[in-house]
Amino acid sequence: MELGLYTFADVNPNPSRSKGAEGAERLKHLIEEIELADQVGLDVFGLGEHHRPDYAASAPAVALAAAAVKTKNIRLTSAVTVLSSDDPVRVFQQFSTLDLISDGRAEIMAGRGSFIESFPLFGYNLEDCDQLFEEKLDLLLALRNSETVEWEGELRAPIRGRGVYPRPLQDPLPLWVAVGGTPQSVARAGALGLPVALAIIGGEPRRFAPLFDLYREAARRAGQDQAKLKTSINVHGFIADTTAAAAEQFYGPQAEVMNRIGRERGWGPTSRAQFDLSRGPNGALFVGDPEAVAEKIIAHHRLFRNDRFLLQMAIGLMPHAEIMRGIELYGTKVAPIVRKALTERGEGAKATA
Repeated sequence: MELGLYTFADVNPNPSRSKGAEGAERLKHLIEEIELADQVGLDVFGLGEHHRPDYAASAPAVALAAAAVKTKNIRLTSAVTVLSSDDPVRVFQQFSTLDLISDGRAEIMAGRGSFIESFPLFGYNLEDCDQLFEEKLDLLLALRNSETVEWEGELRAPIRGRGVYPRPLQDPLPLWVAVGGTPQSVARAGALGLPVALAIIGGEPRRFAPLFDLYREAARRAGQDQAKLKTSINVHGFIADTTAAAAEQFYGPQAEVMNRIGRERGWGPTSRAQFDLSRGPNGALFVGDPEAVAEKIIAHHRLFRNDRFLLQMAIGLMPHAEIMRGIELYGTKVAPIVRKALTERGEGAKATA
């Protein structure tokens, strides 16, 4: 199983200094985080696309390219690319370029996204979200499968025998589909034979496990090669030297973010009691010391049989030093425990998309 991180590069939406200075510092810290993740042997780092004042990563491929020249082994992926409101040609070109710069370490994780700001920003109708995603995913697959493309849809102008460049080093360029628990999205990924990444940020993770069964069944019915199917679970959590420290450091920033988003969406406020329940054995948060987090990762691997595990630790305005320590512990303490346990069970193979 691959072990990695993902982030949205959170910033203060109302900083005391200029937003440019705030963004510059956060992106500097982001590159340091990715560089450290590579140094401690983590497998994957993902960066999510957002178009809001509380996140600095509206152009993941650019930031990942900066990280590519500072790293050697870690895979670099979007988490996610909001494909419904982007142009698949530009997405493919950007990540092909990233693939060349990184010597074959780029991936695309495409999804519909959990925020809506990009649709009016780029001139799309939110009501067309599902059809836009389906059409653009079809085009993106055509782009990675053939240098010269013949394609036609309803919501985007057709492409008539045009070449798309540069071509990536990896053939094909890895493409994952990110889902948030919608059965139709999971089944579509399975029918296409694409790796699927499931975001689990609340509730009991075990209730999501049947979605991977649906994914594999949809792939079987479509005649896809079961051996090529890959799954990931993407979760929130934090690692510190002690479980008490991890909870104290993570709760405030994470609660502030969830409450801010909750006010926009009509959710009720979160509480420390809910947080503590969610970081228990059956909850969705992976918060604790290295041994506790490793034990929970292993337990959920038994449940999901997932090929990849991605942890979002940098949520909200967390001190950079705490994030760096968490990454260090993840790579040097958690990862060896998990890898040893899976190797002993004969399940140590890494995912390839």
